[in-house]
Amino acid sequence: MPAKGKHRRPKSQRFTRSIAVAGTGGAALALPLLGATGAHAATSQSAADSVASVSNVANKAAESAPAAADKKAEAKKAAAKTYSVRAGDSLSKIAGTQNVSGGWKKLYEDNRKAIGGDPALIHPGLKLSIGKAAATSSSDSGASKTTQSSAKKAAAPKAAAVPKAAEASAAGFTLPVAGAGVGTPYKMSGSMWSSGYHTGVDFVVPTGTSLKSVGAGTVVSAGWGGAYGNQVVIQLEDGHYAQYAHLSSLSVSAGQAVTEGQQVGLSGATGNVTGPHLHFEIRTTPDYGSDVDPLAYLRGKGVSV
Repeated sequence: MPAKGKHRRPKSQRFTRSIAVAGTGGAALALPLLGATGAHAATSQSAADSVASVSNVANKAAESAPAAADKKAEAKKAAAKTYSVRAGDSLSKIAGTQNVSGGWKKLYEDNRKAIGGDPALIHPGLKLSIGKAAATSSSDSGASKTTQSSAKKAAAPKAAAVPKAAEASAAGFTLPVAGAGVGTPYKMSGSMWSSGYHTGVDFVVPTGTSLKSVGAGTVVSAGWGGAYGNQVVIQLEDGHYAQYAHLSSLSVSAGQAVTEGQQVGLSGATGNVTGPHLHFEIRTTPDYGSDVDPLAYLRGKGVSV
Protein backbone atom coordinates (compact mmCIF):
# COMPACT_ATOMS: atom_id res chain seq x y z
CA MET A 1 0.00 0.00 0.00
CA PRO A 2 1.60 3.19 -1.05
CA ALA A 3 2.64 5.62 1.65
CA LYS A 4 0.46 8.59 1.98
CA GLY A 5 1.88 12.00 1.26
CA LYS A 6 5.24 10.78 -0.07
CA HIS A 7 6.39 11.28 -3.60
CA ARG A 8 9.39 10.12 -5.48
CA ARG A 9 11.09 12.12 -8.14
CA PRO A 10 12.33 10.33 -11.13
CA LYS A 11 16.08 9.75 -11.24
CA SER A 12 16.21 11.21 -14.65
CA GLN A 13 15.13 14.54 -13.27
CA ARG A 14 17.87 14.47 -10.57
CA PHE A 15 20.45 13.56 -13.20
CA THR A 16 19.32 16.35 -15.46
CA ARG A 17 19.47 18.92 -12.68
CA SER A 18 22.97 17.78 -11.69
CA ILE A 19 24.12 18.28 -15.23
CA ALA A 20 22.56 21.69 -15.29
CA VAL A 21 24.21 22.69 -12.04
CA ALA A 22 27.53 21.30 -13.19
CA GLY A 23 27.09 23.16 -16.40
CA THR A 24 26.26 26.32 -14.57
CA GLY A 25 29.25 25.84 -12.24
CA GLY A 26 31.55 25.23 -15.17
CA ALA A 27 30.42 28.42 -16.79
CA ALA A 28 30.89 30.32 -13.55
CA LEU A 29 34.39 28.94 -13.13
CA ALA A 30 35.34 29.69 -16.71
CA LEU A 31 34.36 33.36 -16.58
CA PRO A 32 36.89 34.41 -13.88
CA LEU A 33 39.64 32.48 -15.64
CA LEU A 34 38.96 34.28 -18.86
CA GLY A 35 38.82 37.62 -17.02
CA ALA A 36 42.12 36.99 -15.25
CA THR A 37 43.82 36.14 -18.51
CA GLY A 38 42.63 39.38 -20.06
CA ALA A 39 43.73 41.42 -17.03
CA HIS A 40 47.15 39.78 -17.02
CA ALA A 41 47.64 40.61 -20.67
CA ALA A 42 46.64 44.24 -20.10
CA THR A 43 48.98 44.59 -17.09
CA SER A 44 51.97 43.21 -18.98
CA GLN A 45 51.37 45.61 -21.84
CA SER A 46 51.15 48.61 -19.46
CA ALA A 47 54.41 47.65 -17.70
CA ALA A 48 56.23 47.39 -21.02
CA ASP A 49 54.99 50.84 -22.02
CA SER A 50 56.16 52.31 -18.67
CA VAL A 51 59.66 50.81 -19.01
CA ALA A 52 59.96 52.20 -22.52
CA SER A 53 58.88 55.64 -21.32
CA VAL A 54 61.44 55.70 -18.46
CA SER A 55 64.15 54.54 -20.85
CA ASN A 56 63.37 57.39 -23.24
CA VAL A 57 63.60 59.96 -20.41
CA ALA A 58 66.96 58.54 -19.25
CA ASN A 59 68.35 58.63 -22.78
CA LYS A 60 67.31 62.26 -23.24
CA ALA A 61 68.93 63.22 -19.90
CA ALA A 62 72.16 61.45 -20.87
CA GLU A 63 72.23 63.24 -24.22
CA SER A 64 71.73 66.66 -22.61
CA ALA A 65 74.43 66.19 -19.89
CA PRO A 66 77.50 66.78 -22.15
CA ALA A 67 75.91 69.91 -23.61
CA ALA A 68 75.26 71.29 -20.11
CA ALA A 69 78.85 70.53 -19.07
CA ASP A 70 80.20 72.27 -22.17
CA LYS A 71 78.12 75.37 -21.45
CA LYS A 72 79.38 75.44 -17.87
CA ALA A 73 83.01 75.17 -19.03
CA GLU A 74 82.45 77.99 -21.53
CA ALA A 75 80.95 80.17 -18.80
CA LYS A 76 84.04 79.63 -16.62
CA LYS A 77 86.38 80.52 -19.46
CA ALA A 78 84.36 83.65 -20.18
CA ALA A 79 84.64 84.69 -16.49
CA ALA A 80 88.48 84.60 -16.59
CA LYS A 81 90.30 87.78 -17.65
CA THR A 82 93.77 89.29 -17.74
CA TYR A 83 94.93 92.20 -15.60
CA SER A 84 98.01 94.32 -16.34
CA VAL A 85 99.87 95.40 -13.19
CA ARG A 86 100.18 99.16 -12.73
CA ALA A 87 102.55 101.30 -10.67
CA GLY A 88 101.58 101.20 -7.00
CA ASP A 89 99.70 97.90 -7.32
CA SER A 90 100.01 95.03 -4.85
CA LEU A 91 98.43 91.58 -4.93
CA SER A 92 96.13 92.47 -2.04
CA LYS A 93 95.03 95.69 -3.77
CA ILE A 94 94.39 93.90 -7.07
CA ALA A 95 92.50 91.08 -5.33
CA GLY A 96 90.30 93.68 -3.63
CA THR A 97 89.52 95.80 -6.69
CA GLN A 98 88.97 92.76 -8.93
CA ASN A 99 86.86 90.90 -6.34
CA VAL A 100 89.09 87.80 -6.37
CA SER A 101 87.52 85.02 -4.35
CA GLY A 102 90.20 83.83 -1.96
CA GLY A 103 92.03 87.17 -1.84
CA TRP A 104 95.67 87.81 -2.72
CA LYS A 105 96.71 84.24 -1.80
CA LYS A 106 94.41 82.81 -4.47
CA LEU A 107 95.64 85.42 -6.96
CA TYR A 108 99.25 84.50 -6.20
CA GLU A 109 98.51 80.78 -6.43
CA ASP A 110 96.94 81.20 -9.89
CA ASN A 111 99.87 83.34 -11.13
CA ARG A 112 102.80 81.88 -9.21
CA LYS A 113 104.63 80.90 -12.40
CA ALA A 114 104.50 84.47 -13.74
CA ILE A 115 105.25 86.19 -10.40
CA GLY A 116 107.97 83.89 -9.10
CA GLY A 117 108.89 82.88 -5.56
CA ASP A 118 108.16 86.25 -3.93
CA PRO A 119 104.57 87.52 -4.13
CA ALA A 120 105.78 91.01 -3.23
CA LEU A 121 107.85 91.29 -6.41
CA ILE A 122 105.28 92.22 -9.02
CA HIS A 123 106.11 94.94 -11.52
CA PRO A 124 104.16 97.26 -13.84
CA GLY A 125 103.19 95.54 -17.08
CA LEU A 126 103.07 92.03 -15.58
CA LYS A 127 100.02 90.14 -16.87
CA LEU A 128 97.95 88.39 -14.21
CA SER A 129 95.08 86.00 -14.76
CA ILE A 130 91.96 86.97 -12.82
CA GLY A 131 89.39 84.25 -12.17
CA LYS A 132 91.60 81.58 -13.66
CA ALA A 133 89.70 78.38 -14.55
CA ALA A 134 91.23 75.01 -15.33
CA ALA A 135 90.70 73.94 -18.96
CA THR A 136 88.20 71.11 -19.28
CA SER A 137 87.74 69.10 -22.46
CA SER A 138 84.43 67.58 -23.49
CA SER A 139 85.81 64.11 -22.86
CA ASP A 140 86.36 65.06 -19.22
CA SER A 141 82.76 66.14 -18.72
CA GLY A 142 81.66 62.64 -17.88
CA ALA A 143 84.35 62.07 -15.24
CA SER A 144 83.04 60.95 -11.90
CA LYS A 145 83.13 63.21 -8.85
CA THR A 146 85.30 60.64 -7.09
CA THR A 147 87.97 60.88 -9.80
CA GLN A 148 87.90 64.69 -9.75
CA SER A 149 88.16 64.70 -5.96
CA SER A 150 91.16 62.36 -6.04
CA ALA A 151 92.87 64.58 -8.61
CA LYS A 152 92.36 67.65 -6.42
CA LYS A 153 93.80 65.86 -3.39
CA ALA A 154 96.83 64.73 -5.39
CA ALA A 155 97.43 68.30 -6.62
CA ALA A 156 97.02 69.89 -3.18
CA PRO A 157 100.71 69.77 -2.14
CA LYS A 158 101.74 71.56 -5.38
CA ALA A 159 99.21 74.34 -4.74
CA ALA A 160 100.91 75.47 -1.52
CA ALA A 161 102.06 79.03 -2.21
CA VAL A 162 104.90 79.30 0.27
CA PRO A 163 106.19 77.36 3.31
CA LYS A 164 104.47 78.25 6.55
CA ALA A 165 106.40 79.48 9.54
CA ALA A 166 105.43 77.75 12.77
CA GLU A 167 103.76 79.81 15.49
CA ALA A 168 105.50 78.16 18.42
CA SER A 169 107.60 80.44 20.62
CA ALA A 170 110.58 79.52 22.73
CA ALA A 171 111.35 80.82 26.20
CA GLY A 172 112.14 84.51 25.75
CA PHE A 173 111.85 84.57 21.92
CA THR A 174 109.08 84.32 19.33
CA LEU A 175 108.36 84.88 15.65
CA PRO A 176 107.93 88.49 14.43
CA VAL A 177 104.54 87.57 12.93
CA ALA A 178 102.31 84.56 13.56
CA GLY A 179 101.22 82.08 10.90
CA ALA A 180 102.84 83.86 7.95
CA GLY A 181 104.32 82.37 4.82
CA VAL A 182 108.03 82.89 4.19
CA GLY A 183 108.59 84.67 0.87
CA THR A 184 111.96 85.99 -0.36
CA PRO A 185 114.70 84.25 1.66
CA TYR A 186 117.85 85.70 3.16
CA LYS A 187 120.85 86.23 0.81
CA MET A 188 118.82 85.81 -2.39
CA SER A 189 120.85 87.54 -5.10
CA GLY A 190 119.42 90.18 -7.43
CA SER A 191 120.09 93.59 -8.97
CA MET A 192 117.06 95.09 -7.25
CA TRP A 193 118.99 95.26 -3.96
CA SER A 194 121.83 97.74 -3.55
CA SER A 195 123.95 95.17 -1.71
CA GLY A 196 123.40 92.65 -4.50
CA TYR A 197 121.40 90.34 -2.26
CA HIS A 198 118.40 90.30 0.09
CA THR A 199 119.60 91.37 3.53
CA GLY A 200 116.64 89.94 5.43
CA VAL A 201 113.69 87.61 5.04
CA ASP A 202 110.19 88.53 3.90
CA PHE A 203 107.07 87.31 5.68
CA VAL A 204 104.05 87.36 3.36
CA VAL A 205 101.24 89.13 5.23
CA PRO A 206 98.49 91.57 4.20
CA THR A 207 98.50 95.19 5.31
CA GLY A 208 97.47 95.66 8.94
CA THR A 209 98.89 92.43 10.35
CA SER A 210 100.21 92.73 13.92
CA LEU A 211 104.03 92.58 14.21
CA LYS A 212 105.71 91.43 17.42
CA SER A 213 109.03 92.01 19.09
CA VAL A 214 110.97 88.74 18.80
CA GLY A 215 112.49 89.30 22.24
CA ALA A 216 112.86 91.77 25.07
CA GLY A 217 114.87 94.90 24.31
CA THR A 218 114.85 98.65 23.68
CA VAL A 219 113.62 100.53 20.61
CA VAL A 220 116.55 102.46 19.10
CA SER A 221 114.63 103.97 16.17
CA ALA A 222 111.03 104.18 14.98
CA GLY A 223 110.12 106.24 11.92
CA TRP A 224 110.82 106.72 8.24
CA GLY A 225 113.71 104.67 6.85
CA GLY A 226 113.90 105.67 3.18
CA ALA A 227 113.61 102.59 0.95
CA TYR A 228 112.54 100.62 4.03
CA GLY A 229 109.53 102.90 4.52
CA ASN A 230 108.25 103.05 8.10
CA GLN A 231 110.59 100.94 10.21
CA VAL A 232 111.32 99.91 13.78
CA VAL A 233 114.76 98.83 15.01
CA ILE A 234 115.06 97.13 18.42
CA GLN A 235 118.26 96.36 20.33
CA LEU A 236 117.71 92.94 21.87
CA GLU A 237 119.12 91.95 25.25
CA ASP A 238 121.82 89.74 23.69
CA GLY A 239 123.22 92.72 21.72
CA HIS A 240 121.69 91.91 18.32
CA TYR A 241 119.29 94.26 16.54
CA ALA A 242 115.92 93.36 14.99
CA GLN A 243 114.63 95.49 12.11
CA TYR A 244 110.98 95.62 10.92
CA ALA A 245 110.43 97.42 7.59
CA HIS A 246 107.60 98.64 5.30
CA LEU A 247 105.16 99.13 8.21
CA SER A 248 101.81 100.82 7.68
CA SER A 249 101.85 102.20 11.23
CA LEU A 250 104.11 102.24 14.31
CA SER A 251 103.11 101.14 17.82
CA VAL A 252 106.33 102.09 19.67
CA SER A 253 108.76 104.99 19.84
CA ALA A 254 112.53 105.37 20.24
CA GLY A 255 113.82 104.73 23.77
CA GLN A 256 110.84 102.55 24.71
CA ALA A 257 111.43 99.19 26.40
CA VAL A 258 109.56 96.24 24.85
CA THR A 259 108.93 92.67 25.90
CA GLU A 260 108.80 89.46 23.87
CA GLY A 261 105.61 89.29 21.80
CA GLN A 262 104.72 92.97 22.29
CA GLN A 263 103.23 94.67 19.22
CA VAL A 264 105.65 97.09 17.57
CA GLY A 265 103.55 98.04 14.54
CA LEU A 266 101.35 96.87 11.67
CA SER A 267 102.57 95.47 8.36
CA GLY A 268 102.19 97.49 5.18
CA ALA A 269 103.73 98.44 1.84
CA THR A 270 105.58 101.70 2.56
CA GLY A 271 108.93 102.45 0.99
CA ASN A 272 110.38 100.64 -2.02
CA VAL A 273 108.02 97.66 -2.38
CA THR A 274 105.59 96.15 -4.88
CA GLY A 275 103.18 94.73 -2.31
CA PRO A 276 102.51 94.38 1.43
CA HIS A 277 104.86 92.22 3.50
CA LEU A 278 107.20 92.36 6.47
CA HIS A 279 110.91 92.71 5.71
CA PHE A 280 112.68 91.41 8.82
CA GLU A 281 116.39 91.59 9.59
CA ILE A 282 118.73 90.60 12.42
CA ARG A 283 121.87 92.74 12.59
CA THR A 284 125.01 92.92 14.73
CA THR A 285 124.75 96.75 14.73
CA PRO A 286 121.79 99.09 14.16
CA ASP A 287 123.13 99.97 10.71
CA TYR A 288 122.57 98.58 7.23
CA GLY A 289 125.14 96.01 6.08
CA SER A 290 125.63 94.20 9.40
CA ASP A 291 122.96 91.60 8.70
CA VAL A 292 123.02 87.91 9.69
CA ASP A 293 120.65 85.08 8.75
CA PRO A 294 117.45 85.99 10.68
CA LEU A 295 115.89 82.51 10.56
CA ALA A 296 119.10 80.85 11.71
CA TYR A 297 119.23 83.37 14.56
CA LEU A 298 115.66 82.58 15.66
CA ARG A 299 116.28 78.84 15.43
CA GLY A 300 119.34 79.33 17.61
CA LYS A 301 117.01 80.85 20.20
CA GLY A 302 114.76 77.78 20.12
CA VAL A 303 112.06 79.23 17.86
CA SER A 304 110.55 76.73 15.40
CA VAL A 305 110.53 78.35 11.98
